[in-house]
Amino acid sequence: MNVSEAIASRKSIRAFRADPVPRKIIEDILSLASRAPSGGNLQPWKVYVLLGQARDELVRRVAQARKTHPMGEPPEYHIYPPKLTEPYRTRRFRVGEAMYATVGIPREDKIARLNFFARNWEFFGAPVGLIFTMDRQMQEGQWADLGMFLQNIMLLARERGLHTSPQEAWAVWHRIIREYLSVPEAEMIFCGMSVGFADEGAPVNALVSERAPLGEFAVFREQA
Repeated sequence: MNVSEAIASRKSIRAFRADPVPRKIIEDILSLASRAPSGGNLQPWKVYVLLGQARDELVRRVAQARKTHPMGEPPEYHIYPPKLTEPYRTRRFRVGEAMYATVGIPREDKIARLNFFARNWEFFGAPVGLIFTMDRQMQEGQWADLGMFLQNIMLLARERGLHTSPQEAWAVWHRIIREYLSVPEAEMIFCGMSVGFADEGAPVNALVSERAPLGEFAVFREQA
């Protein structure tokens, strides 16, 4: 699989098979992904890899906490801008509606939507869960570095026949994650990621999110 194929076939998977992924494959992906560009070579990322019982225990702890706090607590950063403007607000709305349509959950069924969303906190059934953190002293430039590290992981996973789902939804459980994984206070918990083999028969995995046409985001100039 070449880079173009990996990019074109990458999408957020929300239903995985239980088939295990060898630890060696995850180690190889992470090692190569660390070649991501990094200003000043700071390499500001850190990743906690959860396999087997360790993955299951985090899922269990969050499930227990959801009994009293169904949607967690405010994350340590704004996942979306507080006053999201157009066209971004509509894009977010449309992809959400498209996702729930694949599983037949109407907008008015709030409980069903909440229960479906909560599958984020089960890593959508994937056997591998990753939690990403970054030192709090880092600024916007280093957030970009972390994003490129995440992208490398997702594309390398595709090369190996795996799929992923990057999940900022894990940020609302930062206290539980911090306690369970003994994450130092100096590290901000940014997101999680599910890694595994896609359940190709799951309707939700048919979703391919829209992308704006080139003319909406690219500005070409050929003369001064």
